[in-house]
Order: sequence, then structure tokens, then C-alpha cells
Amino acid sequence: MSKQDQDKGDMTVREAGHKGGEARKDELGHEGYSELGKKGGQRVHDLVNEGKQAERHGKK
Repeated sequence: MSKQDQDKGDMTVREAGHKGGEARKDELGHEGYSELGKKGGQRVHDLVNEGKQAERHGKK
């Protein structure tokens, strides 16, 4: 194991993301976390539609 690997610790990116998500859920509670997910999903939906519109109008 290299020095760089040792400095990173034993946690993977996936594990860190899960840990952060759990901490955020604890902060917001069930209702707040659910609302956050809905806002994120709506934003992704909006971005996809914007991309489709730009493609139709020849803007890439």
C-alpha cells in the first residue's frame, strides 16, 4: 500500500456518500429528507427538458 493510499483511509467513495446521506437524513428528519429528494428530482427533470429543447433548436 502506498503512502497516498494510507492517507485516504479505509472508506470508499460509496461508503462516504452513504454516511453523508444518513447524516443529512438525521439532520432533516424523514419529512425534510423526502422534500429534499423531491426538489432534486424536479431539478433533474427540468434540466433534462432544457436539454431536449436546446437539442430541438439546434443548440448543443
